[in-house]
Amino acid sequence: MHVNTPNFEDFAESGQNCAMVAAMFFYPHSFTSKMAASTSGKMCQKCFFQILQKCSSKSSFFSNMLIRRFHKVSNTKLNVLKYRPNVVFVKKSQIRTFADDVDSKSRLLVLGIETSCDETGAAVVDGRGNVLGEALHSQKLVHLKHGGIVPSIAQQLHRDHIEEVVQGALDTANLRLQDVTAIAATVKPGLALCLQIGVEYAKKLVKQSGKPLIPVHHMEAHALTARMIENIEFPFLVFLLSGGHCLLAVARGVGDFLLLGSTTDEAPGVVFDQVARKLKLKHHPDCNTMSGGQAIEVLASQGDSQAFKLTVPMARYANCDFSFAGHKNQTYRLIDKMEKEEGIPADSDQIVSCVNDVAASFQRTATRHLMQRLHRAILYCQQRHIIPQDNKTLVLSGGVASNMYIRQSLQAVTDRFGYRLVCPPPRLCTDNGVMIAWAGMEWLKEGRGIAEDPEAVDFQPRCPLGVDMSTDVLNAGIKTTPKIKIPT
Repeated sequence: MHVNTPNFEDFAESGQNCAMVAAMFFYPHSFTSKMAASTSGKMCQKCFFQILQKCSSKSSFFSNMLIRRFHKVSNTKLNVLKYRPNVVFVKKSQIRTFADDVDSKSRLLVLGIETSCDETGAAVVDGRGNVLGEALHSQKLVHLKHGGIVPSIAQQLHRDHIEEVVQGALDTANLRLQDVTAIAATVKPGLALCLQIGVEYAKKLVKQSGKPLIPVHHMEAHALTARMIENIEFPFLVFLLSGGHCLLAVARGVGDFLLLGSTTDEAPGVVFDQVARKLKLKHHPDCNTMSGGQAIEVLASQGDSQAFKLTVPMARYANCDFSFAGHKNQTYRLIDKMEKEEGIPADSDQIVSCVNDVAASFQRTATRHLMQRLHRAILYCQQRHIIPQDNKTLVLSGGVASNMYIRQSLQAVTDRFGYRLVCPPPRLCTDNGVMIAWAGMEWLKEGRGIAEDPEAVDFQPRCPLGVDMSTDVLNAGIKTTPKIKIPT
């Protein structure tokens, strides 16, 4: 391969250096490649994507080879400049078949697969954050009958529906598997039996298509989803609240997180469900088809949040960790006391008359706990100069973040310190395939995170997010005074 110019910079500016950069990928030891590496090596994102898609559209072999070459190219050799093409919005009924559309081949497309808990999700997104196709099978009503998630049942439901869900996402996007650039799948953390189904199916698709596999951290996907719908630059503060997790972290980049605090026992979503079960809310006429968390929120809105005085967890601990087990137990004791006073047998379906007040008091105390931890996290970032003054942003995500009372209360904290609060739409706060596809896209754009050996990828039920900074937070000795008033 020969390039008739000694000036790589000029070609970078005019967008004509694609041949030279391609040489870096396919002929890393050639003279052309060395010349490219010896200069600043700037190229526009349009040219890079054209090379990537032009080769990946030819065959799955070239798709794998090119992406993995890019994965190994140092950032000092290749500096991809931002390029934003015009966005064309197409109605669902008018979506083109990208396999037959020449222009669409310059787009990166990622298929995401999510099976970490009780949702079987799949979606296809492009590099601009457009959701081209999505499908979701929810198990919530099934588990509601069992009073909680049964892993073996969840696994079987994933196994029964994953193929139709993935195909549904592709069909909605009017795409074939061969049309996507890469496949992303949740591999950690989550329920082992559930993760296994998604990982094994993703491997099957990779083997069938030859596409690259991008393993995704479930909590990182929640954190990055907001960047798909808002212009958010790194670093930013992240608050993830769900049925299985509760954590505060700083997102410094894709795959680069500082963990400020996490739950020491149970997650808020699980505790909300357990308290709802203790209150027998599945027998309540207003919320018998809702999840426990939704039922608590609905009834709490009709109750007196200060009717019962409950202790805020870990109020004396100057860290950003969480604990909900003690709060659950004190609420259990309150329910037992009220049932005894009203003469209600514990094994009956009868609900205490003050159920709204109990729900409101429980929710208020749990929310106060979340507010105090967020307050300290913001002060810690301020003390350590982690978040720039011109980029004070908090991303709030996870299923529990859909609770509007909690969201408005945390908004009071962010308003105090001048932070912008960004919450993905409710449907993207719960588990879904879109967030996994977008997380895969974030990795793909950086040319990192692609599995060298897809068959060696395994699932991890437990996996922390980023570098643990909780000890440093504790040693900082930050006091959260004066207290921020919780909205009524």
